[in-house]
Amino acid sequence: MTDTSPGAPADDDKRMRLRYAGSCRLCGHPLAAGADAVYERARRTVRCVTCPEAGAATPGAPTTTEGTLPEPVRPGTAGASARREYERRRDDRERRVRERHPRIGGFLLAVAVEPGSTRAWSIGAAGEERLGARLDALDPDVVRVLHDRRIPRTRANIDHVAVTPTGVVVIDAKRYQGRRPSLRVEGGLLRPRVETLLVGNRDRTPLVSGVQRQVEVVRGVVGEDVPVTGVLCFVDAEWPLIGGSFTVRGVDVVWPRRLCDRLPSSGPLAARLDDLHRRLAEALPPA
Repeated sequence: MTDTSPGAPADDDKRMRLRYAGSCRLCGHPLAAGADAVYERARRTVRCVTCPEAGAATPGAPTTTEGTLPEPVRPGTAGASARREYERRRDDRERRVRERHPRIGGFLLAVAVEPGSTRAWSIGAAGEERLGARLDALDPDVVRVLHDRRIPRTRANIDHVAVTPTGVVVIDAKRYQGRRPSLRVEGGLLRPRVETLLVGNRDRTPLVSGVQRQVEVVRGVVGEDVPVTGVLCFVDAEWPLIGGSFTVRGVDVVWPRRLCDRLPSSGPLAARLDDLHRRLAEALPPA
C-alpha cells in the first residue's frame, strides 16, 4: 500500500543543494540558498532533509551509524574572511582618526583616501564573492563547492574548492583589474625550463607556489586515488579575445567563465561527490 501522507517521500524526490532560497513545504522553516534540501518533483516544492513534520527520512540520503541523517554540509561564504579583515581594518582606522581628531575626524575620513593595504582586502573579497556566485550557480548534482576554508594549524585559507566527477579542483581567486596574466618561458634546450607567471609586467609566480601548497593540503584529505588540480582564477583581468588561458608549473590560469566551462559534468567519481564533499568540509572548516 502506498503511503500518501503529506510528508511521505515520493519515488522522484531528490536531495539537492538549493540554488535559491525557499521554505519547507511542511514546517515552513526558511531554507537558504546553498542549503541541502529535498526537491519534490511532483509538487515542484522543497522541504527540509530532516523535517519534523515529514515523519520519515529521505530515500537514498546518507545516514549515521545511529540511523539518523547527518548534518547537511555547509558550503561556507565566499570571501567571508577577507571581508571581515577589511571591516576590521576600516573600523580600526576610523576609531583612531576620531580619537585623535574628535572635532574633525568625520571630515578627515570623508576626504582622505583609504590606505591601499586596507582597500586590498575589500578588492580581494569582492573577487572571491563574484567567483563564488558563479560556482554556486552550477548544478549541485554535478559540482559540489566549498568556500573560504581554513587550513588547520595555519592562518592561511583556501578560497574555493570544487568537487567534480573527475576530481577536486582547488581555486585561488585573484582580482587584478585591467592587467593581463601571461606566461614567460625561459630555457628548455640547453638549460632548465623556467616558467614565470606575469601579471602586467610584474612577476607573480609566488601565487603559483601558494596554490601548489593548497593542492597538497587537499590531496592529504582526499587521498592519492583522487585527482587534485590547482587553478588561479583572475577576476576582472584583461584577457585576449582568442585563447588567453594557460598552465604554469601545473597550475591552470583562467578567468571565471572559462573555469566554470571547464568543470566536467561526468566522470568516475560521480558516486563519491557526497563523501568527498563532506570529508573536505570536515577537514577544512570555514575560515
